[in-house]
Amino acid sequence: MAENRLERALFCAGGLSLGLFSTLAMADGDSLSGANTAWILTSTALVLFMTIPGLAMFYGGLVRSKNVLSVLMQCFAITCLVSILWLVFGYSLAFTDGGTWQKWLGGFGNVFLGQVALESVRSGIPETVFVMFQMTFAIITPALIVGAFAERMKFSAMLWFSGLWLVTVYLPVCHWVWGGGWLSDLGLMDFAGGTVVHVNAGVAALVAALVLGAGGDSPRPRCRPTT
Repeated sequence: MAENRLERALFCAGGLSLGLFSTLAMADGDSLSGANTAWILTSTALVLFMTIPGLAMFYGGLVRSKNVLSVLMQCFAITCLVSILWLVFGYSLAFTDGGTWQKWLGGFGNVFLGQVALESVRSGIPETVFVMFQMTFAIITPALIVGAFAERMKFSAMLWFSGLWLVTVYLPVCHWVWGGGWLSDLGLMDFAGGTVVHVNAGVAALVAALVLGAGGDSPRPRCRPTT
């Protein structure tokens, strides 16, 4: 119960953080705001806590004792993998101008954060802070899917799946909504990650569960034999 309450509190804090960030960004434009920067730094820490330890402990409490460490390490490994992919090319594909492909995907003009300088400002905060804040949402989205195949997927397969899913699904959808893509042009406003994070991860989790099916060693429900 305590872990469940902690998880709900962290998710509420993360959603509130993203919503307030969007509101503040629209109000202040590209002028640097110390208050907004301080709040987004705090929000970045809160969203990261949603994954480790929040989501890791929550999913760890839902599996059998022999698989707790595996689930904890899956969440930690996803955090490391997505952080690297985001800094190498993920941010560029999600939040840079894609030219003729702008409606669908960003470009490679900001690979390895080559155009992010210390003085760069985006949405009223330093772009370095914006990169880190958005990275935490890129981390937690594939981590949410872990609950759909917990105890039923090898560790190496989980890493391959998370990395490929991030590139082929999360980055395009993130660009569509937050990076100026076609959904943004239609007027879609996603203040708390409902589309980019929750719907995105929910559909992927459902598909993964249907494809994998029930585990062969899943415990049977305990019941007394009838006489």
